Amino acid sequence: MRVILADDSVLLREGLARLLADAGHDVVAAVGDAAALVAAVAEHRPDVAVVDVRMPPGHSDEGLRAALEIRERWPGVAILVLSQYVEKTYAAKLLSGATERVGYLLKDRVSEVAEFLESLARVRGGGTVVDPEVVRQLLARTTRADPLRTLTEREGEVLRQLAQGYANTAIAGNLHVSLSTVEKHVNAIFDKLALPRTPTYSRRVLAILRYLDQ
Repeated sequence: MRVILADDSVLLREGLARLLADAGHDVVAAVGDAAALVAAVAEHRPDVAVVDVRMPPGHSDEGLRAALEIRERWPGVAILVLSQYVEKTYAAKLLSGATERVGYLLKDRVSEVAEFLESLARVRGGGTVVDPEVVRQLLARTTRADPLRTLTEREGEVLRQLAQGYANTAIAGNLHVSLSTVEKHVNAIFDKLALPRTPTYSRRVLAILRYLDQ
């Protein structure tokens, strides 16, 4: 796949570029600030842009704001945010739009090269990848706590798995319960949160994150 890297750390950019090249991917640009990222996407139209959150000039949320601009102008470009931080406002905006081809991972929690490459391929293929810690912080962000408080402990666990983009079969394996049990919990979550039922897991993620951003 054709990849653009955006991170203000030269060492990280070079390391990721080498890792991706060794895996057979083509890094068409590696940039250090948000403006250069948008310009590179306009020029190269990559399959995926890997984006840090805090970039020059302000080192606050420039990367995420650039990611939102890319999503609006070039919706076919997949976005994988790779950062040390959860910037909640713009993260919620990024994940509350169309969740196809989008991901948010925390650098310190990506422990295996194969895990990173798998996440990159999943996002490029139209999927969603969200670190559980990102989900936890977004869940904590909402001020509309009453509907969430109606969930049982197990329903809360299933909700977090849904927001990470897992299908029902994967949730059953992760939580060591039957598929029918997961389906029961999913239906209960949708009922309690007044969310529409849909068999497509990416739309379920969209519904949950839109609720969190209301």
